[in-house]
Amino acid sequence: MTWLIRGFRPDDERAVIGLWQATGLTRPWNDPGKDIARKLRVQPELFVVGELKGELIASAMAGYDGHRGSLYYLAVAPAHQRRGHARALLAEVEARLRALGCPKLNLQVRADNGELRAFYERLGYQYEERLDFGKRFEHEQP
Repeated sequence: MTWLIRGFRPDDERAVIGLWQATGLTRPWNDPGKDIARKLRVQPELFVVGELKGELIASAMAGYDGHRGSLYYLAVAPAHQRRGHARALLAEVEARLRALGCPKLNLQVRADNGELRAFYERLGYQYEERLDFGKRFEHEQP
């Protein structure tokens, strides 16, 4: 067994948080443990991880609200990037969303991450000019 994509399991939490930290996805205002707990309460089947030889090296979290899908926390460990793992994990998420009847997947890329923008464009995603608004209901501490 080499590369395996599977659903997240609770005992993956430490490895997933470490992966997110290693790839720069965590922010002081978001507690990754709380993000995982919330996801496990809503559509846990849309939280997947990738294993290589038994080591968790990738993750992706998605959601579907009946209108659009959203992608979060797509990450591949730095030592394993540029080998098709992100593409394979994204394809799995897309397939799971399509199976739910999802017509479109939206995602956000930080403005300073041109390399990631190019990755998504190569996979058929298009830049859609929008303003991004948010409102916090919970003020989390790091």
